[in-house]
Amino acid sequence: MARFFQPKKKTQVNTKHQSVLVEKLDHHGAGIAYQNKKPIFIEGALPQEQVLVQITESKSKFARANLIKIQTESAERIVPFCPHYQACGGCNMQHLGLEKQQQHKQQTLSQLMRKFSGQTTALEAPLVGEALGYRRRARVSLKVDKKSRQLQFGFRKKQSKEIVNVVDCPVLDAGLNTLMSPLFELLKTFRHQENLGHIELVKGDNTRVVVLRHMKALDEQDQAALEAFAKEQQVSLYLMPQSDVLNRVVGDQAHYLETGVTIPFEPNNFIQVNQDVNQKMVEQALNWLDLTAEDRVLDLFCGLGNFSLPMAKKVRSVIGVEGVDAMVEKATHNAEINQLENARFFQANLEQDMSGQPWATEKFDKILLDPARAGASGIVDQLSDLGASRVVYVSCNPATLARDSQSLLNQGFQLKKLGMLDMFPHTSHLESMALFVKD
Repeated sequence: MARFFQPKKKTQVNTKHQSVLVEKLDHHGAGIAYQNKKPIFIEGALPQEQVLVQITESKSKFARANLIKIQTESAERIVPFCPHYQACGGCNMQHLGLEKQQQHKQQTLSQLMRKFSGQTTALEAPLVGEALGYRRRARVSLKVDKKSRQLQFGFRKKQSKEIVNVVDCPVLDAGLNTLMSPLFELLKTFRHQENLGHIELVKGDNTRVVVLRHMKALDEQDQAALEAFAKEQQVSLYLMPQSDVLNRVVGDQAHYLETGVTIPFEPNNFIQVNQDVNQKMVEQALNWLDLTAEDRVLDLFCGLGNFSLPMAKKVRSVIGVEGVDAMVEKATHNAEINQLENARFFQANLEQDMSGQPWATEKFDKILLDPARAGASGIVDQLSDLGASRVVYVSCNPATLARDSQSLLNQGFQLKKLGMLDMFPHTSHLESMALFVKD
């Protein structure tokens, strides 16, 4: 007998406003209330608040709701310092004081580590920096509004592709923030604004960088005006006619110095957003590894050499491994300009078996890994084969750190230290660092 597909009927969401009590925050900073034991996630709500909400999504195991009104306010709620906060998608925790934000992030890290790895470890003091003006890079969205035909310049709205016009961002580095308004005024004079994609702003220690993504060739007069602006403002200007093409037309290549070495970078290379916390993070990682002059160190997911090069100044040798060829070339060049002959770099897919790699035939005393959000599930299972007594894992996703910790514990390592890094104040995003030791 033939069976025919019958689509499930869509469940009607009750959009009537409802009053609920928020009990706690989730790992992303949203408030959680419960109805018939089902959690409702409410962005912008705080524990112990009675709030009026509108359900926007209802699944069998959870629901999401918009915050309509705060009926009973938490004593911990504060007034956001940014006038764009309610609309802009850049920050999501300004309604909670900075110290409370950091406490929440520490609790999140502890809970996830305990849930996934079964480990309960007292946290080290968090690494923190300035609460404002900390971002040394930002992407500014550009779009011509279909109705008004006016150029929009700013950041994406929360959970939307629409743009909030912003020319003053309190968490952006002051030197970059001062470029926002004059850039907007300049771009509004361009003849074909519909061909503009976005602006990248990046701060180096020697220059500020402006990158313009454009879909078609710029009008000659517009480009001349942009170059004149760059020279007047003493910034480095790049044009990006394609997503993988960068042309520097004014100024010098940027570099940063906070880790004790000079690290040049292109504006599309990954660098840590928070310069102050990056410096403290590198110092702590090197301290936790307890480096000696005879150590052989392996740096996995090494990027431009943010950890590798400072380590090379303290140890016998460093091997850095990265998945992208271009980054390996840049890291090698960065070692050369810092006159570090004991640092070598290799390309490898770190999700695959490493046993055939030339660098993997060596034994190492210490290992550092700093993977992307997906974690290090491919390589972490193989670390015990390399002989290291200490492993420092730097993570931008506590859930994958907790998952990968299980593998290290199963290989005979013990979790000795765990700490939170507040790389992104006023957001729920947290970085963390863990030290594993094998006796």
